[in-house]
Amino acid sequence: QVQLVESGGGLVQAGGSLRLSCVFYGRTFGSYVMNWFRQAPGKEREFVAAVNWRDSNTYYADSVKGRFTISRDNAKNTVYLQMNSLKPEDTAVYFCAASIAVGRGDYWGQGTQVTVSS
Repeated sequence: QVQLVESGGGLVQAGGSLRLSCVFYGRTFGSYVMNWFRQAPGKEREFVAAVNWRDSNTYYADSVKGRFTISRDNAKNTVYLQMNSLKPEDTAVYFCAASIAVGRGDYWGQGTQVTVSS
């Protein structure tokens, strides 16, 4: 079984930074693409970024390119999302998800709230 636990959300002013973490609990972490999604109030969940465990290729939504960086630490079974130059429109609940594909979630974390004030 797979369990994902996110942390690192909070309240930050526009232009600030936050780093989200997602710890993967399970035996087959090497088989998964790790994704970050977000969902703002009244909006559908949207893809933010992904990293492939095998080749470390990264993928980003256009809205966060150049501001967010996804990375992973294999030794700690952890995926990070470094978020810089945050904007009020980045306000959302951020979810970590493990899957066999980019932009898809087969296993989900509980989510962590990110609020960016203007």
